[in-house]
Amino acid sequence: MPEEPQPVKAELLVDGAAHAVELHLSGHFQPLDGRYHWGGRMTGAADVPEEISALVRADRRDVQLRCAPADPVPARLLDIDPWGNVRFAGTGAPPHGAV
Repeated sequence: MPEEPQPVKAELLVDGAAHAVELHLSGHFQPLDGRYHWGGRMTGAADVPEEISALVRADRRDVQLRCAPADPVPARLLDIDPWGNVRFAGTGAPPHGAV
């Protein structure tokens, strides 16, 4: 069974607001398109903030993620899992800047 990724502290940036979240990230290089694909699930301080879950329900899925000191990167909110976490994905450099 794969090991659970260590959570990474990050900010979800949307509409000028920053939400503190923890990202459980994983990723892989995809040789078919030559790009790095990453994603995982996000949790908030106590749980995923209602504002983030509301974005998914309103189909406002394009956001940015930032792990200081790296620059923000585009990401897409995918869905809410059965435990209330928000799943996300991106392509290219991940939020923490290292591949």
